Amino acid sequence: MIKTDYQHSKIYVALPAMDEFLYLPQFIECIKAQTFRNFHLIVCVNQPESWWFDQDKLPVCENNQKCIQLLQKQHDINTTIIDKSTQGNGWEEKKSGVGWARKIIMDHIVAIANENDIILSLDADTTFRSGYFQSIIDNFKAHPKDVTISVPYYHPLTENENQNRHILRYEIYMRYYALNLWRINNPYNFSALGSAIAVPVWVYKRVGGLSPHKSGEDFYFLLKLRKFGQLRLWNCEKVYPSARYSSRVLFGTGPAMIKGASGDWSSYPIYDFNLFNEVGETYVSFIKLFNEDIKFPMKDFLAELFKDANWFEALKKNSSSIDQFVKACQHKVDALRILQYLKFKQKEYDSKDEEILNKYISEFHNTEDWQELSATLGTNWSFEHSPVSVINELRDFLVKIEEKYQTNG
Repeated sequence: MIKTDYQHSKIYVALPAMDEFLYLPQFIECIKAQTFRNFHLIVCVNQPESWWFDQDKLPVCENNQKCIQLLQKQHDINTTIIDKSTQGNGWEEKKSGVGWARKIIMDHIVAIANENDIILSLDADTTFRSGYFQSIIDNFKAHPKDVTISVPYYHPLTENENQNRHILRYEIYMRYYALNLWRINNPYNFSALGSAIAVPVWVYKRVGGLSPHKSGEDFYFLLKLRKFGQLRLWNCEKVYPSARYSSRVLFGTGPAMIKGASGDWSSYPIYDFNLFNEVGETYVSFIKLFNEDIKFPMKDFLAELFKDANWFEALKKNSSSIDQFVKACQHKVDALRILQYLKFKQKEYDSKDEEILNKYISEFHNTEDWQELSATLGTNWSFEHSPVSVINELRDFLVKIEEKYQTNG
């Protein structure tokens, strides 16, 4: 591991952009307002080449050209445009999407930056306050052993009630999921947002860069980083992604809101908290598994998933100590496997999401604030019919719990 020194680090802002002319002006204003000035904005404006010949997609191509023209006018910002949009420059069909855009930007940054410079991943629909860049630098200076900052987030509400209802439902799902991983002391207790990642150049090199998944590249990138070292999950400044419907990726905020708008939240359930307990028991069992074959909650599931009932034996042979074996088990039974297990087991439960949330908070966070909020919510509250203002109070209640974990973790 190299010697870290962030005293003179430069920030390289990695921004993928597709069909973002509506949001790009406010993003640029956020950039211009930064008190920390040693930064370089690198934007990949992109879409598949074939879209130039598709009448339904042509407006996106034209929007992208407007984005390029807007960026070219920003003479007071150090900006590089990677043009994967102009006719003749677009993506090949097999290599397209936000994952490829983030990768091509970050690989470009690595080629020109110093080891201790910072790659700051953002999205064009995300806003942030004037001290954001400085807060990232200060955070790395204060915690030089951390390999990445997964920045706290908060979705601002809009003037559209349905839009607010859907983003709150999705954000509560995300926070509930992370809170339960915090509760069981699981190492994969991060929330993956492409607009909320800061990573030093040397770390990016060491982990082999970002893998260009068409969707979820932020999740897999953070997963790779977490296996390499310690993530910092707190920063004094947040990012504020927009609450918008979007189908440009296969899953994530935009697709979740579209699916939720049709009444289908099956892909984003409030998992019964007892399932997280089973994950926690499984992780604790890894210590005993080093010396004996024992029962644990995820055992049958993992045996089927890995097509091997004794998948841990190979890890044992390659581990010289219990600590090394436990770490190897945690790397194999990672965040993806946890999610797969939760999805598989949730089918055994038929409780409503609202009921599970009530039980979870009453069990683990039964404070005066919750009792007051619970009285406001009522016993039969619902994501679909309760006032948005009250659901927002629930979101903010979970935010405060998560912030306690983040600042003490």
